[in-house]
Amino acid sequence: MYNRKIRHEELAPEDLRVFYEDNHVIAVYKPAGILVQGDRSGDLPLVDVVKQYVKKKYEKPGEVYIGVVHRLDRPVSGVVLFARTSKAAARLSSQWRARTVKKTYWAVVHGVLQPENGTLNSFLREGRRKVKVGAEEDPVTQEASLSYRMLGTRNGFSLIEVLLHTGRKHQIRVQFAAAGCPIAGDVKYGGTGKVRVLLESRSLTFTHPTRGDEITVESPVPEWAKDYLAGGTT
Repeated sequence: MYNRKIRHEELAPEDLRVFYEDNHVIAVYKPAGILVQGDRSGDLPLVDVVKQYVKKKYEKPGEVYIGVVHRLDRPVSGVVLFARTSKAAARLSSQWRARTVKKTYWAVVHGVLQPENGTLNSFLREGRRKVKVGAEEDPVTQEASLSYRMLGTRNGFSLIEVLLHTGRKHQIRVQFAAAGCPIAGDVKYGGTGKVRVLLESRSLTFTHPTRGDEITVESPVPEWAKDYLAGGTT
């Protein structure tokens, strides 16, 4: 699997951006359009690129273990954390289930949210093609919660920071679309524009699986966010 040809839309191991690594964990940048884990498309996923990177850097013989502990949607970019041992994978997965990992995202949305800082609470249900907002009494829905704050506005769009309290499928995309402010470029959930989905996993704060200390991994400010931070409010 390590000598597989890298297609033009895929990520080569030498181009992998590594934010943090030790013997137990590795945190990297996921470009938009790359899968975290393989699916029926057969496209090379990020987890395999990380395996190639570790195998080459540390000259490891045989199979390399990299554990997937969380995922980002294919159109979403940003920080992804992987485990380098099965023990680390189990302990990190427990943190995700217990919701003790702090997950911060940045996004550009249509319009201006009111209030500019607030919380969104919904009950979501998975459909055949999309996730939808459902009723609390529906037994197949799952509670979804996030908080947000405005970072800047420009030309009828807003840059927001999102703190996830739950980790439901497509949660951020669905909840902001339901609030009337879909994410720019997210055609699946009502966004428009000739841009990719402007949503990025900005930072993760987790407890190291063996040492027990708190670690925060943060990605650089995305290029598409810089104009909003420059104070160009319109």
